[in-house]
Amino acid sequence: MTNLSTRHLGPFSVSAVGLGCMNLSHAYGHPPSPEQGKAVLHAALDAGVTLFDTAALYGFGANESLVGPVLKSHRNHITLASKCGMAGVRGDDGVVRRVIDGHPKTLRRNCEDSLQRLGTDVIDLYYLHRWDRRVPIEESVGEMSRLVEEGKVRALGLSEIGADALRRAHATFPIAALQSEYSLWSRNAELGTLQACKELGIAYVAFSPLGRAFLTGKLQEVEGLVKGDIRAAMPRFAPEAYAKNLQLLAPMQSIAERADCTLAELAIAWVLHQGEHVIALPGTTSVDHLHEDLRGGAVRLDAALLAELDDLFKPERIQGDRYAVASQREVDTEKYAFETV
Repeated sequence: MTNLSTRHLGPFSVSAVGLGCMNLSHAYGHPPSPEQGKAVLHAALDAGVTLFDTAALYGFGANESLVGPVLKSHRNHITLASKCGMAGVRGDDGVVRRVIDGHPKTLRRNCEDSLQRLGTDVIDLYYLHRWDRRVPIEESVGEMSRLVEEGKVRALGLSEIGADALRRAHATFPIAALQSEYSLWSRNAELGTLQACKELGIAYVAFSPLGRAFLTGKLQEVEGLVKGDIRAAMPRFAPEAYAKNLQLLAPMQSIAERADCTLAELAIAWVLHQGEHVIALPGTTSVDHLHEDLRGGAVRLDAALLAELDDLFKPERIQGDRYAVASQREVDTEKYAFETV
């Protein structure tokens, strides 16, 4: 599978379906072994994936240390993305905690640390992982632009940023990509950022296009989510809400059968049909699931099937919010007003 379709992302041409590497080290309970993680990365390379996405936060640096050596000899053929502004900080008690910090000195230190862990001289696409509302977006992006000028970064991105802040940032320095969650059951992009990206020529990189496994149909029970699985704290994965959400999958399966594809392939295809500027960024710990995700990039959906999916997954039909209240306040892409700090 080496003939994957491509799309533009700033100065890069990347596979329309990339690989989010977070799952290999972070967020969903017990991560796979380094050997399994490397096997997924090598399979992605062999399949023609050219966009790989990591972050300082993932595994508190472990993900960059895993990804960097595997991708090092392929750097001329791929686009490597990482993120700053949210990382693990060890407290006086020895516990490493997630900290959002958008101050220029912190972003520069994040970059230097990431370059070292990745074993590279330059990061192709560098995102501000979260907007620290204590710092004007122009100030954070301004410092990141200096990293570009110094040759440490090639292009800039933002994550979980709303349309207004996106425009302000883009006026400070050209933004190549906005990365936020987007899938059939997470439609916040349609509140304005998807259109803003189209108008400004910015790629929209949709993470969790499979709804954190919900849209694959392979996660039927949530009561047994292991300790450390971030989904356990997400309202839509609460058992009562999730049971109601599962009722959407039977009619989705009917649509998938008519499109001659699996649920996962259908979910990826739907995301890619939302605009030529949209790139799907699924993550997985399974080589088989990786190949299934990539096949979704070849599925073609007609207007009738797209309309049926849009109607089935109207936002008001989804039970539970994307994040708990505390996490809602950290992002600028929700239906709620962002609290002023």
